[in-house]
Amino acid sequence: MSAPSQEANIRRTIRQTVLIVIGMCGFVVALVPLYDLFCEITGLNGKTGGPYTYDAASVQPDTSRLIKVNFITNTNEGMVWDFWPEKGGVRVHPGELKEVNFYVRNPTDKVMIGQAIPSVVPVSAAAYFHKTECFCFNQQVLQPGEEIAMPMRFIVGREVPKTVQSINLSYALFDITETMGDVAVIGGE
Repeated sequence: MSAPSQEANIRRTIRQTVLIVIGMCGFVVALVPLYDLFCEITGLNGKTGGPYTYDAASVQPDTSRLIKVNFITNTNEGMVWDFWPEKGGVRVHPGELKEVNFYVRNPTDKVMIGQAIPSVVPVSAAAYFHKTECFCFNQQVLQPGEEIAMPMRFIVGREVPKTVQSINLSYALFDITETMGDVAVIGGE
């Protein structure tokens, strides 16, 4: 093979490698919106919104129907805390404000930080599931052996489709101690 031909092959290989790297970076940037779209289409990982402002004077509960709300808790791999709901589920009238406690216990001998991520199924109910107060809005710092009750107040909106008779609210609890760095040390003083 001649020198000009080898040089052309090297340039082509470099160009292809650069295009592959650019394509991979573009894919990484697009991954979160693609995942959100996938979840919306398939109904997986129904997301709930942030804090919701509830005005009791302007909302009348729909007492003609009841919706069962089930509570599911789990911990991510590596999270050693005990995590459980006060009840397995409750029945609510759409528009009715309800409060349920969740509990966590840090069985270790070190300060840890946890973050809960909620998910609602069916996804068609996620837009109507409103939390006015939730432990999932903040990180939880627990001292060694500490156990706390964490309230969650919610409303299932009156506009929830009549086909929705049951909602599963699931929380996955993650250990974020390492990612929060010095906050764990400050919280342990």
